[in-house]
Amino acid sequence: MKQYLYPQNLKASSNLWLWSLRDFAIMSIAALLSVLALVQLGWIVPAVATLLFGFLSIRTEEVRLLDYILYAARFCFTGQQYFEWSLQIKSQALNEKYFRS
Repeated sequence: MKQYLYPQNLKASSNLWLWSLRDFAIMSIAALLSVLALVQLGWIVPAVATLLFGFLSIRTEEVRLLDYILYAARFCFTGQQYFEWSLQIKSQALNEKYFRS
């Protein structure tokens, strides 16, 4: 008798360590090109960009670190903060009933 093991969430994206498979493939190709650029041309910028992409694409619970930063920036800088202060009609009626002069 064979025993099969299934993941808990079948609709979840596949991950490899801390990254999704797509991000890991992009990092692998970028790392290879970065090493070639460093060895042949002496450029360190592609290696730094690859490391930065690797750090920002770390996933926790299906959300990347880059998503957290974008949400925070949107909330603080680009998202409109709108507050409306008003009394409810019910509380106005109670105030008129109990606090008449």
